[in-house]
Amino acid sequence: MTARAELMIRLALRNLRRQTRRSALTALAMIVGGALLIFSVSLGDGTHEDWIESAVRMGSGHIAVQAPAFQLSRKIDDRLSASARRAVEEALQSPDIAPHVVNVVPRLATGGLASSPNGARPAQVVGVDPLAETDYSILDDKLVEGRYLEPDDRLAAYVGTGLVEALHLRVGARLVVTAQDAEGEIAGQLVRVVGVFKTGVPEIDQALIHIPIVTAGSWLGAGDDVTTIAVLLDSSYRVPRLTRVLRRVLSGPIGDGEVALLGWREAMPELDAAVKVDNLGNYMFQGVTFGIIALAIVNTILMAVLHRRREFGLLQAMGLSPRQTGVLVFVEGLILTVVSGLVGIGLGLFLTWLLWRNGLDISFTWDADWSFSGVVLDPIIVPLFRLSRIAQGLVFIFFIGAVASLYPAFRAMRIDVTEAMKFDR
Repeated sequence: MTARAELMIRLALRNLRRQTRRSALTALAMIVGGALLIFSVSLGDGTHEDWIESAVRMGSGHIAVQAPAFQLSRKIDDRLSASARRAVEEALQSPDIAPHVVNVVPRLATGGLASSPNGARPAQVVGVDPLAETDYSILDDKLVEGRYLEPDDRLAAYVGTGLVEALHLRVGARLVVTAQDAEGEIAGQLVRVVGVFKTGVPEIDQALIHIPIVTAGSWLGAGDDVTTIAVLLDSSYRVPRLTRVLRRVLSGPIGDGEVALLGWREAMPELDAAVKVDNLGNYMFQGVTFGIIALAIVNTILMAVLHRRREFGLLQAMGLSPRQTGVLVFVEGLILTVVSGLVGIGLGLFLTWLLWRNGLDISFTWDADWSFSGVVLDPIIVPLFRLSRIAQGLVFIFFIGAVASLYPAFRAMRIDVTEAMKFDR
């Protein structure tokens, strides 16, 4: 650090100390703003991660591996062959991917009709591996009667409450699921209800049926083929990088048109839009908050400039240039912002971790299950602390402080030495 720079910092610190009350009030506003920033960002990220976690466990995972046309057609014809399935499972064992994979679940899904002596209803029938699905999905936790599927089951079905009520079923009752098989023929399969679930999402409870994947493969003539391989990762933030790695490893099957990879954003566009809208609202709130704080900083430093005209005149008479006078005022604002921002961020991290590290329960805000886009939301929000978010917060605060200090610095540069020496406090 040069002697002139050191002098500027010493003068700036002295001037801030001289106006202790004014500096303290502005610093307090910045500290509160920084704490609120970390609090809202941490809870917002935690909320979004909870939404994503619930959605991917109910849906097709953080990364869905499918045939290219399946996302739109949802037909059994657009499925992954047994060879493509093996290639995907081998790719997921690569050293760059495997450490971040929590679970891999094969599924064979088709749309069809569920019928009983009391009527018929459209249904989404999904063949699953009971053991893998228990570790992956949250559907078994939504059990209200009976049990979930077990490895030895063959003609068993796990059915939503809406479908059970519509068809007047109960545990132990039989129903027939009918769909188009791999040969294009209409095929029926008799199954028995072993369990009933309730998610609180009508479109799921009224249509979804889980049956063993062995039964589904035999019924639909698909053998070991599947429609989706759902990949659950340890964090949604790894999806972009691991999708790129997986595309590179599977370049052959992808190039041949056998395999397509979808991140959760592509597979669930409604959820992606909801997360983006919520983030936008958070950014707007922070923008308004720090806009007010910026005005407080401008007021503090500008008032200090207007009350120190004689001092600036003396400094310029002693050799300080107008530009250096402006730099001095700018440094004062920057120091005030940096110190206050660091304290505010630190305080926000500590209070958020101390008070809500085990989660913030907001269940009092609604009476029943809250859901959207087929996702059941957990009323307990656990904050998510990310270094990138903290760095963004610091940069944002420093930027606000720097911008707010520019106008007072400009005013200080334009002080006339002659007039300033006449100014009497």
